[in-house]
Amino acid sequence: MRIDPYINDGQDPLAVEKLLLKLQDMLAVTGEEITYIAVQKKPAVTLFPNSIALTNKRLFICKSTKLGLATDFDIVPWQAIENLSFKEGILGSQVTFTKHGGESLAMAYIPKSQARKLYQAGMEALGAQPTNNSADDADTVAQPDAAEPQDELTAKLKKLKALFERELITEAEYENKKNELLSQL
Repeated sequence: MRIDPYINDGQDPLAVEKLLLKLQDMLAVTGEEITYIAVQKKPAVTLFPNSIALTNKRLFICKSTKLGLATDFDIVPWQAIENLSFKEGILGSQVTFTKHGGESLAMAYIPKSQARKLYQAGMEALGAQPTNNSADDADTVAQPDAAEPQDELTAKLKKLKALFERELITEAEYENKKNELLSQL
């Protein structure tokens, strides 16, 4: 697999090549193609960058673990994504994908030019998805979230989880606050 189409915006070629090798075995046989890859670049040296890969069918959030020897993947079909946004900061951008039901997947330190292209490719992928008019789509995506009323406790728990996933709070802080909220039941 050629890496040239995926390194036009300053992506680390070694990180892209390593990711492409992992993704090629995970792509669906029937017409799934990688449309864009964004690679995290922290202010200091980034030895094991995280990355986001978009295909025409799914979103891959790729997090390096075990000193770069392993990768944790969050793989989400585009039908499960409700919105995509990004915020530009001084040292890069934070990209956030919001799933139906409010759960967020976010990654910080994406270079600004990559975040803009990622946003563009992501919005094209979201726009290309079929609407939820069929019974199958409505049952699997729209119905459960639309039927469930959002109470205050559920909203707080989702927000707390999003803070933890964005690494804005520690696991201990997350568990303590979660237990505190659940004790209110």
